[in-house]
Amino acid sequence: MKLGAFSISLSVKNLQVSKEFYEHLGFSVFAGSDEMNYLIMKNEDSLIGLFHEMFEKNILTFNPGWDQNAKNLDSFDDVRSIQAHLKSKGIPLAQEAADGSSGPASILFFDPDGNTILIDQHR
Repeated sequence: MKLGAFSISLSVKNLQVSKEFYEHLGFSVFAGSDEMNYLIMKNEDSLIGLFHEMFEKNILTFNPGWDQNAKNLDSFDDVRSIQAHLKSKGIPLAQEAADGSSGPASILFFDPDGNTILIDQHR
Protein backbone atom coordinates (compact mmCIF):
# COMPACT_ATOMS: atom_id res chain seq x y z
CA MET A 1 0.00 0.00 0.00
CA LYS A 2 1.39 3.42 -0.97
CA LEU A 3 0.52 5.92 1.76
CA GLY A 4 2.51 8.87 0.40
CA ALA A 5 4.35 11.53 2.37
CA PHE A 6 4.57 10.98 6.13
CA SER A 7 4.59 13.64 8.81
CA ILE A 8 3.73 13.98 12.44
CA SER A 9 1.16 16.67 13.22
CA LEU A 10 1.75 18.15 16.65
CA SER A 11 -0.82 20.05 18.66
CA VAL A 12 1.22 22.93 20.10
CA LYS A 13 0.46 25.47 22.83
CA ASN A 14 2.57 28.27 21.32
CA LEU A 15 3.34 28.24 17.61
CA GLN A 16 6.35 30.58 17.83
CA VAL A 17 7.98 28.77 20.76
CA SER A 18 7.58 25.43 18.95
CA LYS A 19 8.86 26.91 15.68
CA GLU A 20 12.01 28.20 17.39
CA PHE A 21 12.56 24.87 19.15
CA TYR A 22 12.41 22.87 15.90
CA GLU A 23 14.58 25.43 14.12
CA HIS A 24 17.26 24.64 16.73
CA LEU A 25 16.98 21.00 15.57
CA GLY A 26 17.63 22.04 11.97
CA PHE A 27 14.05 22.34 10.72
CA SER A 28 12.87 25.28 8.61
CA VAL A 29 9.41 26.46 7.62
CA PHE A 30 8.23 24.63 4.51
CA ALA A 31 4.55 25.66 4.38
CA GLY A 32 1.80 27.31 6.41
CA SER A 33 1.84 30.62 8.26
CA ASP A 34 1.25 32.20 11.65
CA GLU A 35 -2.04 33.66 10.36
CA MET A 36 -3.24 30.17 9.42
CA ASN A 37 -2.25 28.84 12.90
CA TYR A 38 -0.02 26.13 11.48
CA LEU A 39 3.49 25.63 10.14
CA ILE A 40 4.95 22.67 8.30
CA MET A 41 8.61 22.31 9.22
CA LYS A 42 11.11 20.30 7.18
CA ASN A 43 14.58 18.87 7.84
CA GLU A 44 15.77 16.84 4.84
CA ASP A 45 12.97 14.28 4.36
CA SER A 46 11.49 14.72 7.85
CA LEU A 47 8.27 16.71 8.17
CA ILE A 48 6.64 18.03 11.32
CA GLY A 49 3.38 19.95 11.30
CA LEU A 50 2.88 22.42 14.14
CA PHE A 51 -0.82 23.16 14.68
CA HIS A 52 -2.08 25.70 17.21
CA GLU A 53 -5.63 25.21 18.55
CA MET A 54 -6.68 22.94 15.68
CA PHE A 55 -6.92 19.55 17.42
CA GLU A 56 -6.27 18.05 20.84
CA LYS A 57 -3.88 15.16 20.21
CA ASN A 58 -0.86 14.57 18.00
CA ILE A 59 -1.62 12.84 14.70
CA LEU A 60 0.37 10.56 12.38
CA THR A 61 -0.38 11.93 8.90
CA PHE A 62 0.04 10.34 5.48
CA ASN A 63 -0.63 12.16 2.19
CA PRO A 64 -1.32 9.81 -0.74
CA GLY A 65 -0.28 11.38 -4.03
CA TRP A 66 2.49 13.52 -2.51
CA ASP A 67 6.19 12.98 -1.96
CA GLN A 68 8.07 14.51 1.01
CA ASN A 69 8.31 17.82 -0.91
CA ALA A 70 4.52 18.02 -1.46
CA LYS A 71 5.08 17.28 -5.14
CA ASN A 72 2.51 15.18 -6.98
CA LEU A 73 3.39 11.53 -7.51
CA ASP A 74 2.62 9.86 -10.83
CA SER A 75 1.44 6.68 -9.11
CA PHE A 76 -0.26 6.38 -5.74
CA ASP A 77 -3.01 4.47 -3.96
CA ASP A 78 -6.20 6.53 -3.74
CA VAL A 79 -7.50 7.10 -0.21
CA ARG A 80 -10.70 5.22 -1.10
CA SER A 81 -8.64 2.15 -2.07
CA ILE A 82 -6.75 2.41 1.23
CA GLN A 83 -10.08 2.77 3.02
CA ALA A 84 -11.44 -0.41 1.39
CA HIS A 85 -8.27 -2.30 2.35
CA LEU A 86 -8.46 -1.18 5.99
CA LYS A 87 -12.14 -2.09 6.21
CA SER A 88 -11.42 -5.52 4.71
CA LYS A 89 -8.94 -6.06 7.56
CA GLY A 90 -11.56 -5.12 10.16
CA ILE A 91 -10.00 -1.78 11.09
CA PRO A 92 -12.78 0.58 12.21
CA LEU A 93 -12.70 4.08 10.74
CA ALA A 94 -13.73 7.17 12.70
CA GLN A 95 -14.06 9.20 9.47
CA GLU A 96 -14.53 7.82 5.96
CA ALA A 97 -14.23 9.13 2.42
CA ALA A 98 -17.53 9.09 0.52
CA ASP A 99 -18.02 5.99 -1.61
CA GLY A 100 -18.00 6.79 -5.32
CA SER A 101 -16.23 10.10 -4.81
CA SER A 102 -12.91 11.10 -6.36
CA GLY A 103 -10.20 13.66 -5.70
CA PRO A 104 -9.39 15.12 -2.28
CA ALA A 105 -10.65 13.13 0.70
CA SER A 106 -9.47 11.83 4.05
CA ILE A 107 -9.97 9.00 6.49
CA LEU A 108 -9.28 8.90 10.20
CA PHE A 109 -8.70 5.94 12.49
CA PHE A 110 -6.78 4.88 15.58
CA ASP A 111 -4.00 2.37 16.18
CA PRO A 112 -4.34 -0.19 19.01
CA ASP A 113 -2.87 2.31 21.50
CA GLY A 114 -5.28 5.10 20.59
CA ASN A 115 -2.86 7.09 18.42
CA THR A 116 -4.70 9.03 15.74
CA ILE A 117 -3.85 8.28 12.09
CA LEU A 118 -5.00 10.61 9.32
CA ILE A 119 -4.74 9.69 5.66
CA ASP A 120 -5.30 12.99 3.89
CA GLN A 121 -5.31 13.05 0.09
CA HIS A 122 -5.09 16.53 -1.45
CA ARG A 123 -5.64 15.68 -5.11
